[in-house]
Amino acid sequence: MAESVAEEREEQGERDESWVGVLLTGEPLPLDLVNTTYIKGGVRGRLVDALAAGPRDLDSWLAAQRHRFTPDVAAALAGAPPADPEHHQEFLELRRALRSLAGARASGGSPDPGEVAVVNTYARTAAAWPELAPGPEFRAVVRRAVEDPARLALGAVAAAAVELFAGDGAERLKACPAPGCILYFVRTHARRSWCTAGCGNRVRVARHSRRARAE
Repeated sequence: MAESVAEEREEQGERDESWVGVLLTGEPLPLDLVNTTYIKGGVRGRLVDALAAGPRDLDSWLAAQRHRFTPDVAAALAGAPPADPEHHQEFLELRRALRSLAGARASGGSPDPGEVAVVNTYARTAAAWPELAPGPEFRAVVRRAVEDPARLALGAVAAAAVELFAGDGAERLKACPAPGCILYFVRTHARRSWCTAGCGNRVRVARHSRRARAE
C-alpha cells in the first residue's frame, strides 16, 4: 500500500510539477520541507529546488500544506498576506538544518550543534499558552509567541522536527537508498524500502540490466 500511494504521488508530481513542485509529499511536515529539493531523472538527473523562485514558491508550498497544520495556524495562513523574502530565507535556513539533521538521524550520526540551534530557535516561535481574557467573564484565550502566519508555520514545522528526530518512531526515518535520490521518508510499512515506487522500479531495472550483462 505504501508503495502504491508513493507511486501515485510521484505520477502526480510528474504530471504537474508546478502544483507543489515536489515528487514526494505526505511525509511528516519537516521531511516534506526537506524534500522540496530532489533529483529529477535519477543518477543522471538534475537537482531541482521547488522553492527556488522565492516567496511565491513558499506561498505555493504553504498553501498545499495548509490543511496539515493545526486549525488556528491553517486559518492564519488562509488569510495571510504573501510571504516576503525574509520568510523565504528563514524557511530555506530551516530546510538546510533539517536536511543535515535528517541525514544524521537516518545514518546513526550525531547532530550538528549549529543545525540544532537553528531548529530550536524556530521551534520557540511555536510556543503558545493560555491566559485569562480581560473582561467581566472568566474566559480562556490562547496567546502565541508570534502572530505572523508564515512564522507560525515555520515554528510548527520546527517543533514537529523535534518530535520527529527525538520521538519514539525516529528509527523509522530513512534516506532513500536509490542511487541519485536525496529524498527522506518515514518507513510506515515493513515492505516500503524506497521513497517512491519509481525509485524502487529504477533500482530493480538496474539490477536486471547488470544480471543480463553478466550473463
